[in-house]
Amino acid sequence: MEITADSTSGSVNRPEAEPPIILLPLVPSAFNAVLDMRKPIIAANWKLNKGPSDTEDFIRGFESKLADFPKGVDIVLAPPFVSLVKATELLSQSRVRVSAQNMSEQDNGAYTGEISAFMLKEIFVQYVILGHSERRSIYGETDAIINAKVLKAHEVELKPIFCIGETLQEREDGKLEKVLRTQITDGLKDVTEKQMLDTVIAYEPVWAIGTGVTASPQQAQDAHAFVRSVITDLYGISVSEKVRIQYGGSVKPGNAAELLGQKDIDGALVGGAALEVSSFADLIKNGVPE
Repeated sequence: MEITADSTSGSVNRPEAEPPIILLPLVPSAFNAVLDMRKPIIAANWKLNKGPSDTEDFIRGFESKLADFPKGVDIVLAPPFVSLVKATELLSQSRVRVSAQNMSEQDNGAYTGEISAFMLKEIFVQYVILGHSERRSIYGETDAIINAKVLKAHEVELKPIFCIGETLQEREDGKLEKVLRTQITDGLKDVTEKQMLDTVIAYEPVWAIGTGVTASPQQAQDAHAFVRSVITDLYGISVSEKVRIQYGGSVKPGNAAELLGQKDIDGALVGGAALEVSSFADLIKNGVPE
């Protein structure tokens, strides 16, 4: 800044002070960066469907459509146990990942009918669904059992898809937040921040699973925002902003775009609509546009 003297008056001419530079936070770009970190993940939970032969037919048909899918989405198939080897063999060079639908918290021993995390790793499974409402309601799995499974999955570097959700009665009784907070807090007990970043949460309102009834986009967004707030309470915002939260509950090609378009919904855990190649492919394309 140059200072000059007035030759007639002898006074010093000082230029007006330059306004201070104010740096505003780049909120929009920061928000977009967070969304970029949360790559959408769409997983097909086939439940008690598709043996090895049907699994092979599906994968061969599905693989032929992969070029049509957006690159910015993780795709996961979860066949029954007997079809996992077939799936991992066929998808060994694919961008599609394979998940188990359940596993034991035990390593080995006299546990008839169980499958261990180490067994799943041996056949190159990458994800495992844990805490699904059907495991909770039909087979009596508690938050403590699910927590033991989550910890075991992380021990062998399997990525859990950790399911939570309320019943219709719990929602109508105003217990939604209490139920979700308990499931999250107890189910993720002793999970570290690093492990949390490799955990996918699937919010599935029990009343919408397989019923054809879907939570409205706003209902789903509100629940997801609450789930993320609980993760913030437990792990801090730097972790919660990166954790992916799927929606599950009668997701179909026709409602995928509106549901996955919500800011806190990072994908879907899909049941019936994932049993046919065309339906699942359309759901992915609609839910995650280029």
